[in-house]
Amino acid sequence: MSDESTLPAATVEAPAADAPPKPEQAAKPEKAAKAAKAFEGDLGSEDDWDNPLRDPGDRRLPLIAGPSGLVIFGVTGDLSRKKLMPAVYDLANRGLLPPGFSLVGFARRDWEDEDFAQIVHDSVRDHARTEFREEVWQQLAEGMRFIPGDFDDDAAFEQLRAAVEELDASRGTSGNYAFYLSVPPKFFPKVVQQLKKHGLANAPEGSWRRGVIEKPFGHNLKSARELNRVLHDVFDPEQVFRIDHYLGKETVQNILALRFANQMYEPVWNRSYVDHVQITMAEDIGIGGRAGYYDGIGSARDVIQNHLLQLMALTAMEEPIAFDAESLLTEKLKVLKSVKLPEDLGEHTVRGQYAAGWQGGEQVSGYLEEDGIDPQSSTDTYAAVKLEVDNRRWAGVPFYLRTGKRLGRRVTEIAVVFQRAPHSPFDSTATEELGANAIVIRVQPDEGMTVRFGSKVPGTSMEIRDVTMDFAYGESFTESSPEAYERLILDVLLGDANLFPRHQEVEESWKILDPIEEYWGTHGRPAQYASGSWGPEEADEMLARDGRSWRRP
Repeated sequence: MSDESTLPAATVEAPAADAPPKPEQAAKPEKAAKAAKAFEGDLGSEDDWDNPLRDPGDRRLPLIAGPSGLVIFGVTGDLSRKKLMPAVYDLANRGLLPPGFSLVGFARRDWEDEDFAQIVHDSVRDHARTEFREEVWQQLAEGMRFIPGDFDDDAAFEQLRAAVEELDASRGTSGNYAFYLSVPPKFFPKVVQQLKKHGLANAPEGSWRRGVIEKPFGHNLKSARELNRVLHDVFDPEQVFRIDHYLGKETVQNILALRFANQMYEPVWNRSYVDHVQITMAEDIGIGGRAGYYDGIGSARDVIQNHLLQLMALTAMEEPIAFDAESLLTEKLKVLKSVKLPEDLGEHTVRGQYAAGWQGGEQVSGYLEEDGIDPQSSTDTYAAVKLEVDNRRWAGVPFYLRTGKRLGRRVTEIAVVFQRAPHSPFDSTATEELGANAIVIRVQPDEGMTVRFGSKVPGTSMEIRDVTMDFAYGESFTESSPEAYERLILDVLLGDANLFPRHQEVEESWKILDPIEEYWGTHGRPAQYASGSWGPEEADEMLARDGRSWRRP
């Protein structure tokens, strides 16, 4: 017999059906009601309650977009397929988009929603940065819609409005939409006017509507001002986001961290120590299939006006009072307004065109032999300019900006080159291989930073050579850098304008470039340079006249 069998059976006396509840039992509902009321009093109503786990000061949690949707015009183009749609998926895969996020495509294709979803699926498979996960894709695909039509098709925009309203109801987007104009600039005015005409740019109470445009922001100051007028007639200036994808790159953002979060660099970041600054964006490819876009625009308008002048502003600006859009704008504008052009533009600016040559082990055509290019074209595929910033920090320090296609390799970097030591106790033979100290910020492709300085060569004699200390993102952090478009699309949805040039910056940049373009238009033709080289000899001569030379990235 087990021990359990010896235990007396437990008996429970059931209360009579009409027996009154015991006092402690009667008190329980009353205590629960009081507790619930006290809890509600602590938290307030649902409308005014803030989740303590979403403290904006808590950097452990990523910023996640609220209820919203994205409408892409020109969704069938290369930019959309290779950059925008993969970036949207990568954001969803990282958990940075809301569950009900919606993606609407608008283009001149006779597609159904399912056809559009398949195009996005293929783009994501081919170009996404993160691993493909079926459950993430299915949730994203449920919110996809496609609107076929032309930009002057009123019926198509009415259909777009109906789709937005339907997604509000079915996906809970709360009326928050960003309209991304991934279309040629000539269509910008038509699209935004259609958005206004059909009420799509008008945000419901408590919601937002934002316009997103790609460069170029005009082709000179006059056209840029007209474009800004058209955009601001439809969207508030604070709701217009101009995409400069270079500003979304981690290393560009790191310029601000490098300068203003560290004490060791700022004391030497001025005319007393810096000899000059070189900012280079080189590509090892030609124009490809972009003849229709590129011819007549050229490398200076395509790159210097936006990318390189923005990098220059970040390099030269004073410390902002805060890391917010208005403070950054204030300091960048000070730099752009202080830029001084050289008196002799013929001596201190160079434009060129790539000629036939060898690159990557194969023979390539020159610019004038490319399909769709006028053999008499004077469009520049290489541009180099010397600028100065006329303020107390940088007076007398030249900034050399250059960009080009079919150059030695693909690289973008900012090189801050320092003055040589005013006196050396070593004899000239000890330092004949010693160059100038430099801080080189590598924007792409090997994101990071290099510091170059002199060191003694091991041995019995005193010989000093250049050595480098290197920081690489890929080696120092386990988290891989997100694509620039991931960061920028997320910032659009969050309404964070820190990394977007404002219209004032765009106009100041054109004020710098317009006189150079006007000079080039009346003085000769672009110099020729061999594909695979580092540009025309005239560019080397431009620096040689100042006693300097281009870095070889």
